Amino acid sequence: MTSFRYGLIALVLLSLSSLPSAAEELLKVRVGVLKFGTVNWELDVMKHHGLDKAQGLDVEIVRLASKQATSVAFQASDVDMMVDDWFWVSRQRHMKRNFSFMPYSAASGALVVPAGSSIKTLADLKGKRIGIAGGALNRNWLLLRALAKKRHGIELKETVEAVYGAPPLLSQQLEKGRIDAIITFWHYVARLEAKGMTKLMGIDQTSEALGIERKVPQIGYVYKEEWAAKFPKAANAFMQASLAAKNKLKGDEEWERIRPLTKAKDDKTLEALKKGYRAGIPDSWGEAEWAQAKKLFVIIDEIGGAVLTGEKRTFSPGTFSSAVKF
Repeated sequence: MTSFRYGLIALVLLSLSSLPSAAEELLKVRVGVLKFGTVNWELDVMKHHGLDKAQGLDVEIVRLASKQATSVAFQASDVDMMVDDWFWVSRQRHMKRNFSFMPYSAASGALVVPAGSSIKTLADLKGKRIGIAGGALNRNWLLLRALAKKRHGIELKETVEAVYGAPPLLSQQLEKGRIDAIITFWHYVARLEAKGMTKLMGIDQTSEALGIERKVPQIGYVYKEEWAAKFPKAANAFMQASLAAKNKLKGDEEWERIRPLTKAKDDKTLEALKKGYRAGIPDSWGEAEWAQAKKLFVIIDEIGGAVLTGEKRTFSPGTFSSAVKF
């Protein structure tokens, strides 16, 4: 009887050992991100609350030192996803690199001036020193140039003194009065607003003035078609986990927990970052947004040319996958 009982226990243990563990059932997804990028906030929330596991995924956050390092890791398949814009994805597809895009954020940059500045319209920028974060192909700058042509018949590139540089450096230059205005990314805009600077024109307003009728996320998660084919449900599952994290960030509790990640030095800055992040949460993603994105592509191409949109200067089919909609 005893031997039978031990035999039965052994059989049960053997059968249990043959079952896959919960961890083995989860699909690991490696996401390459910049060490200090805002996407870390969302991914931290996702991991902290197990929102990835709720979708059958185990997201591994791979933090890298630069955008170039992230791109290299992605193209070498050292990570499964990275964050970039769909202009880059479209350009890559023309080079037979079949990448696809799903939205992360529609948060946009802005034109910022000091409080009390005499600059009230784009026409007032004439003769001014304008800091442009990231370089001449900053899409915020290109859109403002397009709007200045439409509204005032002027080419800003010819009427202002452009100063290109890294966002933190340009923010410092604006605060010290060494430049008259800055075109920079949304989280730097938030920090400047918290210090009393004035957001003269958000790029969302610029896009709307140029005829873009919906909120179009330009920054998102990029993945390879062959990866999506191997794991057909993975891209949509990741999108659902991302949306669940965004939903938590609509409340205030999570912001207190991730406050160290934001590097907000005071409550005013944190509030500005909350507002900016939430404004960028996509409302929907499907054919309507894709149609507006293609309109935006044409506007950007007219100003930026092949350097930005690719030698073919056409939007590449497949940039947005029909497998990921909400």
